[in-house]
Amino acid sequence: MNKDTLHRYLFENVDVRGQIVQLEESYQAILAAHPYPVAIQNLLGQLMSATSLLTSTLKFEGDISVQLQGNGPVSLAVINGDDKQELRGVARFDKALPDSDDLQQLFGQGHMVITLTPKEGERYQGVVALNKPTLSQCLEEYFSQSEQLPTKAWLFANGKNAAGMLLQVLPSETEQNDAFEHLSMITDTIKANELFSLDTQTILHRLYHEEDIRLFEPMRVSFNCRCSKERSAKAIRSIAKSEIDDILKEQGKIELGCEYCNTQYIFDSIDVEGIFSDSQYTENKQ
Repeated sequence: MNKDTLHRYLFENVDVRGQIVQLEESYQAILAAHPYPVAIQNLLGQLMSATSLLTSTLKFEGDISVQLQGNGPVSLAVINGDDKQELRGVARFDKALPDSDDLQQLFGQGHMVITLTPKEGERYQGVVALNKPTLSQCLEEYFSQSEQLPTKAWLFANGKNAAGMLLQVLPSETEQNDAFEHLSMITDTIKANELFSLDTQTILHRLYHEEDIRLFEPMRVSFNCRCSKERSAKAIRSIAKSEIDDILKEQGKIELGCEYCNTQYIFDSIDVEGIFSDSQYTENKQ
């Protein structure tokens, strides 16, 4: 079984498509950067699965950000990625978390912001309220508002594995609601441990053995932070040198940390002089 993959499939006899994502190493890489409590581990796993599924439904090249914000014990949870299924994420939260997976208890009054930044074309941003108890339901509400296509999502995570499934009606001249409801009821029988332990072909056969399905080649899902010492140097170059010199006098070094992977980048006075004298770090090349 090959974990960290996303499969797309079509039902040949009805205009409905499906997706299934199973994550392990990429999910563990996100959790390894910080000592997240169980509730946050599960939240990030579900959000990572949701972002992967969402990205695969969109025909674009570029970046995606799925961000949950609120005024509750969890103030932020975000997964950033791209059309290549390279993902990274982080969460911010209070130490006193409720013993619940309910989004409204975790985030209080909040919203989900989905931002698409294509390589070509205009940036798009969609916002939906976190007024449902589960991320699956909020994702379905997003599709209802943005694409107005019946969509059903299933999201699971347990701190070791994360997985998700999605069904969506394709644009069609004929009514597909009955077929979609039938397939949704079948998919509702899926269990988290099945998605965590079985391969995609076995899962699809168990669920849809009476259906004619076309399964496409899988996409690899991976963790990719994108941070580097050069990016950190460019961030330093964007600040006035007098401010950087003041920090060096006080602390003896400049230390920048990546919030996603927790890597620390340290620059001394010699490094800083090189940054401000090297044209590659000028602001117009950032």
